[in-house]
Amino acid sequence: MTILVSGGAGFIGGNFVLDWLDQFDETVINLDKLTYAGNLGTLKELSGDHRHVFVHGDIGDRELVTDLLATYRPRAVINFAAESHVDRSIHGPGEFIQTNVVGAFNLLEAVRGYWVGLPGDEKQAFRFLHVSTDEVYGTLSKDDAPFTELNRYEPNSPYSASKAASDHLVRAWHHTYGLPVLTTNCSNNYGPYHFPEKLIPLVILNALAGKSLPIYGDGQQVRDWLYVRDHCSAIRRVLQSGKVGETYNVGGWNEKPNLDVVHTICSILDELRPKADGSRYKEQIAFVKDRPGHDRRYAIDARKLERELGWKPEETFETGIRKTIEWYLANQDWVGNVTSGAYREWVGKQYEVQA
Repeated sequence: MTILVSGGAGFIGGNFVLDWLDQFDETVINLDKLTYAGNLGTLKELSGDHRHVFVHGDIGDRELVTDLLATYRPRAVINFAAESHVDRSIHGPGEFIQTNVVGAFNLLEAVRGYWVGLPGDEKQAFRFLHVSTDEVYGTLSKDDAPFTELNRYEPNSPYSASKAASDHLVRAWHHTYGLPVLTTNCSNNYGPYHFPEKLIPLVILNALAGKSLPIYGDGQQVRDWLYVRDHCSAIRRVLQSGKVGETYNVGGWNEKPNLDVVHTICSILDELRPKADGSRYKEQIAFVKDRPGHDRRYAIDARKLERELGWKPEETFETGIRKTIEWYLANQDWVGNVTSGAYREWVGKQYEVQA
């Protein structure tokens, strides 16, 4: 049997493919555009594995997707493909609209054409799973209850607006055409193979390099943190047992202010990689100008997923962040390969330290 994964060389998609092939003897067709955050190094251990077929391409290329579907006849399509960094969406929203909205539309249309032509049993069993974000729900105040699947959409950034649009397309393709869809909305992921523009890998990388650890504003923005391999297990559970047409929120039950996250990373690095001069990593913390329209708090209520499908995360933030830091310490070659000159230039401009 076969599944098709789009965006499977990125952070979450790459971890999903690795975990899937570690557990199941099933072919994975991996379609990825290989933009700056997509990295074949993430999939290095699959080299020579006949169960993994990598295709360099775009979900917006409907002809390519149609050909892949006809050739490999997957029983499911899982869409991880997206531009995902809020900061980049603020400075260049066009790419986010093109991939997250237009690309999702073309993918849905190719999948719909394939699904319509499937014979009875295969058509009944087929699933399209769309991976999305909690940012579509907007922001929460300190005393608000966490987001449930019933919260209305109130996206505040070009990124979250583009993901909200793709979520609505997926819903519409189910209600209008009957396409058997599933949607997951997750909280902030962290873990191995995370491109170091996001908070946790950026802080680890900068700390080890002796650079400043940039924190937006006062650092009290709160996020729910989800270890990426817990997220992958949730997606597998939804694909296996989720009710067609339903949305499932995936969270880690780990709300943390950004500043606390950075302090935790610094403390673990002090233990695992102490500085020769005896100084502490927290001394590198530097506050930078806040991001425009920065949402104050996200929090996910994942009880529906636990109640209906029996899933809950295995990692606490404390166990997950330690595993993440240990992975980065052991995989400095991977980090070096993804941090190009263009990456360093972008980070330098984005996180100018406040005077």
